[in-house]
Amino acid sequence: MNSLAQAPGGRFVSRWTDGSMDRRLARRYAAERRFRYLGLAAVALSGLFLAFLLVTMSWRGVGGFTATEAAVTIDFARSDLILDPAALRGPQAERAVAGVDLGGTLSTAAVQQFGPGARELFSGGAVRSLARQLIADPDLLARRARVWLPVSSRVDVAAKGEGAAEHERMVEVLEQRDSVRRAFNASFLTSADATDPTAVGVWGALKGSFLTIVVTMALAFPVGVLAAIYLEEFARRNRWTDAIEVSINNLAAVPSIIFGLLGLAVFLNLMHLPRSAPLVGGLTLALMTMPVIVIAGRNAIKSVPPSIRDAALGVGASKMQVVFHHVLPLALPGILTGTIIGMARALGETAPLLMIGMRAFIATPPGGITDPATALPVQIFLWSDEVDRAFVEKTSAAIIVLLIFMLMMNGLAIYMRNRFEQRW
Repeated sequence: MNSLAQAPGGRFVSRWTDGSMDRRLARRYAAERRFRYLGLAAVALSGLFLAFLLVTMSWRGVGGFTATEAAVTIDFARSDLILDPAALRGPQAERAVAGVDLGGTLSTAAVQQFGPGARELFSGGAVRSLARQLIADPDLLARRARVWLPVSSRVDVAAKGEGAAEHERMVEVLEQRDSVRRAFNASFLTSADATDPTAVGVWGALKGSFLTIVVTMALAFPVGVLAAIYLEEFARRNRWTDAIEVSINNLAAVPSIIFGLLGLAVFLNLMHLPRSAPLVGGLTLALMTMPVIVIAGRNAIKSVPPSIRDAALGVGASKMQVVFHHVLPLALPGILTGTIIGMARALGETAPLLMIGMRAFIATPPGGITDPATALPVQIFLWSDEVDRAFVEKTSAAIIVLLIFMLMMNGLAIYMRNRFEQRW
């Protein structure tokens, strides 16, 4: 039944007595409930995808933070090592250790203790670990000692249940002699890149990412905020400012690899800045982040009530004082929100850094913004392309480190935003 009735004069009024209005209200409430349930389902589905990602990365990456170690007994006093303990107590200790055949001594001891199959038990990471132990305790050279060293990547993968049969048999021999254990891989957080997966670490890439993002924020934030203030408060409305606004909006949607090509052409080929340096990476990412900060800054400044400006002008403040003493502090939380978005995007970018050469093999952490470096996203990309099975869990572990690093940086930015937030 139609819920509308025609009244005298041609007007239509609703009928409230035949129940049709109740049915219409019921349909509206039902549609509202369906919409609410769909929204909750969308949020739940997004949460499930996020949980699946985190669980998968954690499950695969937890092995990257642990290392399989084997105990081997070495009689240093009767070995062929010609090494003076006094040389290990001086400033040239590392050079003295590098001049002897620690690898041969270690391989001989492993074969004597575990059989011929132990020739592949240890790799270069174990040799470096043994060198560090000798430098820490030179008295080991005078006695027979049992040392724990990281096994090779193939044996490590077999110890985690995914290796070849011969390496699994080697693990069984180690277990029978109580000579294998799982330990926290501290070197993964303190070392740089290496060709041996048992010796790789994320510290070099982590430091490179930090230096790069510092350069990015040091350039993009002040320039972006000042540009937003000028365009919103001081610039005249004409076709030039309209063209600038359109250009900024378009730049915010340009693919990141275009900025990488721009950085390659300007900063490397034209300005001849050092290749694969955080300085060039920061400059390139600053170009990419700046439009996002400008757009967010303009929206934040525009949201400040006009009464704030009128009140400041009414008591005799100049235009500059109105902007920097009243408008900018109130708009700063919104500006920092846009900065957080831009920083999160810059932290996860890979394509621009690949274009400027930050994909090089860097075995030493950078000491400054002009030293050769790589970044965590690039390091993850490079490890994911390695053939060695041991790099799979290292890649997942590096992703976990990147997520934690992004959460820490975003948490700092959110704290600063809340710290400067003001209410009116």
